[in-house]
Amino acid sequence: MKLIFKREEICEAVTPLLCGVSSKVTLSAIDGILIEAKAPNKCVMTTYDMEKGMRLSVEADVVEEGSAIINATKFMHTIRAMSGHDIVLTVDDKLCATIVSGKSTHTMSALPGSDFPDIPRLTSPRGFTVSQKVMKGMMAKCMYAMGVNDQRPILNGLYGMVKGDTLTTVSCDSFKMAVCSSKTDVENVSEDAETELNFKFIVPNKSVNELYKLLDDKDDEARLGIYLNKKNMIFSLDDKLFFTRIIDGEYIDYNRIVIRNHRIAVYADREQLIRALERAALITEEKVVGSVRSHVRLEVEGNLLKVMANSSIGSSYDEIPIGHEGDDLVIAFQNRYLMDSLRACSAERIRISMSTALTSINIEPAMDEDAGDESELFMLLPVRMKE
Repeated sequence: MKLIFKREEICEAVTPLLCGVSSKVTLSAIDGILIEAKAPNKCVMTTYDMEKGMRLSVEADVVEEGSAIINATKFMHTIRAMSGHDIVLTVDDKLCATIVSGKSTHTMSALPGSDFPDIPRLTSPRGFTVSQKVMKGMMAKCMYAMGVNDQRPILNGLYGMVKGDTLTTVSCDSFKMAVCSSKTDVENVSEDAETELNFKFIVPNKSVNELYKLLDDKDDEARLGIYLNKKNMIFSLDDKLFFTRIIDGEYIDYNRIVIRNHRIAVYADREQLIRALERAALITEEKVVGSVRSHVRLEVEGNLLKVMANSSIGSSYDEIPIGHEGDDLVIAFQNRYLMDSLRACSAERIRISMSTALTSINIEPAMDEDAGDESELFMLLPVRMKE
């Protein structure tokens, strides 16, 4: 196999391919890029770590057809270090890969293309398209609350639901939950396009993190194609295909978890509260040998919200003016979880709904900022305070 690439083009192509590469650095099929050269100028490149993968095409002059697997990380570092305009890749019969650019030559071992694992079917009769910008924005609001190594596999990912023109994303772990919904331009591209869209899926957290990096939130016209098979999903981004397995199972009934009739409401400036929590984090997140991370305590008293933290190294105190309905209350949280929930909210002014020191709270945009076609809710469990 022999190909000639433009160095800038191949460097640009390899970066997204790394999302489907195993983190190991050994020479095995799941650590590598499957390179398939087809005359006269087509080169298909694929990565797949048995959970998620990427496939794309790169323009190249194909001198000799063939296929081979090359370690992705080593290949990327090699081509980036070279300074020539063109990259010439040759893989001989003894599976020795030679990379030449200008007067530089580098060799590495390769594997036969036949060793690459079978990838899922990358076509489906069921799918839809949505704005990349909308999808990325909704993912950003929910990603922080995805479970990691939760005993319930369905929580270790992002739940998505499409019904008609409404897109909903949900994530939840043992302490926090995020629910976002938006009416948007969803185009049905299924073979049976006359049937109303009704899709549900759970994408693993690692795949969600990689997909988020790939999405474009600058171009309002950029679309994302989403296609579903029984066990996997395919995301079409222009000339790239990102594919992933989906988590099998029925997602939790998240609407039943949310408390809708809280007795206390606090209205606050989101940025002002985040800054107070960041100052408290200097105390709560301090890593001192032998110390335990402390919680942040919120005291609602009249039209003031007091933010307090104490640990073995010191203390922190802040006061924030608020709007307040209902009783006064003292409640405590893991500071980092509370900051993550507030940062995920897009509103400048928020409403925090709560009832007791041991029941979950809801964080939402204040009523005057509530958009008719969009909704977002962030739920967080408090921690028990030490006497």
